[in-house]
Amino acid sequence: MSRIVHLALKVEDLERTTEFYQKVFGFVEMNTEKVRDHTSRHLSDGTLDVALIKYDAGTQSAESKAAGEGPCIHHFAVEVDSIAKATRQIQSYGCQIISDPGVIPVKFRAPGGTVCELVPKGRYKKPTTKKVAKKAARKKKK
Repeated sequence: MSRIVHLALKVEDLERTTEFYQKVFGFVEMNTEKVRDHTSRHLSDGTLDVALIKYDAGTQSAESKAAGEGPCIHHFAVEVDSIAKATRQIQSYGCQIISDPGVIPVKFRAPGGTVCELVPKGRYKKPTTKKVAKKAARKKKK
């Protein structure tokens, strides 16, 4: 069975939003990376990967505009056994693929209009016990 493993939020202020999710809810930062036309900061609650996406100024890519202007829930990801098979299945439903050809994850507009993406199993890692313990120790010191 496939499952939702990731939620992406398009944000205006990456640092302030990160601080909010860490201090209010205890999310752990997993990694930050520059991807095409945006910076993605991945946080985890221990189960779900939550990406905070900050697009570069002036970006006009299809992905940056897929969920609309301004801050919003940008997309969610479903983990699948086979990207190729799932891509064929979504195409059979007439779903519009938003990602450039050959790019993984495969972002598409699902029936109903929401943006979803297909990701291979294991793409998003849960925080290690060590990382969570380090975070808890830092929080105690404050």
